[in-house]
Amino acid sequence: MTISFTLLVFLIVVALLFDFLNGLHDAANSIATVVATRVLSPVVAVVWAAFFNFTAYFVFGTAVAKTVGSGIVSADIIDPRVIFGALVGAIAWNVITWIKGIPSSSSHALVGGLLGATITKAGLDPIVWPGVIKTVAAIFISPAIGLILALLLVLVVAWTSLKLTPLGVDKRFRKLQLVSAAMYSLGHGGNDAQKTMGIITALLYSQGMIEGQFAVPFWVAIACYVAIALGTMSGGWRIVHTMGSKITRLTPAQGFAAETGGAITLFGATHLGIPVSTTHTITGAIVGVGAARRLTAVRWAVASNIVFAWFVTIPAAAAMAAGGYWLAELIPGLR
Repeated sequence: MTISFTLLVFLIVVALLFDFLNGLHDAANSIATVVATRVLSPVVAVVWAAFFNFTAYFVFGTAVAKTVGSGIVSADIIDPRVIFGALVGAIAWNVITWIKGIPSSSSHALVGGLLGATITKAGLDPIVWPGVIKTVAAIFISPAIGLILALLLVLVVAWTSLKLTPLGVDKRFRKLQLVSAAMYSLGHGGNDAQKTMGIITALLYSQGMIEGQFAVPFWVAIACYVAIALGTMSGGWRIVHTMGSKITRLTPAQGFAAETGGAITLFGATHLGIPVSTTHTITGAIVGVGAARRLTAVRWAVASNIVFAWFVTIPAAAAMAAGGYWLAELIPGLR
């Protein structure tokens, strides 16, 4: 299906809107701990996170974008209606969870949207099952790795701080938490912006504007990194409150351990081209540092509600994307 230039621009703008909402929705992942420990004010924290979201362009490649653009469903089946349906499903779920203050995964909302729109169009045949299995497995693996790394880092922090007074520990890690927050924001931008890059590149590929290998154009990468950085700067205060204080109370040292453990997890996943959830990763890390203190320090009821949202996200976004695919019938040029 070949569409007009105007409609193509419209779909790219919708994709960038999703990217903006991704930054808005997931700002909490980057800044919740640094705000909760009062190392930075909320306004300064989002600017700090947004800067490193964009800086990720100069650090990471496009492996995650290739997975999203051609490794979840066959690139040959993707057309403007599928893209529109996928984005409608992902955006709708992001808005719902943002209003409710639920830290769900924008990444899995997009994957669910892509699956829902594709299945509505052509059934199960175009699904690239290895890519889907890898993405679904990351729902469990990334928070587990984040949790384990955070626990280990808490031990390292305790061992290296034996000769310091509590005030000395606090002073040291208030400075180091600026570094860990920057690292996590770098990982967030590197993994999440690439998902929208993959969607836009798949759209361009479907219109014959990219030939040969699936490759992300330079302008697409820049636009996506700018959009997610602007979204992060807009904050996401409802979810920041949930992530920063409702799961467990954090000290600067614990915030450093959580952010560093989460950042290492994101760096590894991005290098391997796995579209993981930054929300899942930092949640696992925060639970890890809370449990390292004592199990009762974690508000398990809040954590279990977040985990429930993880399981619901992909099917919920897929159902909404199916509706979005049929909604495309009402748009001239997409019929």
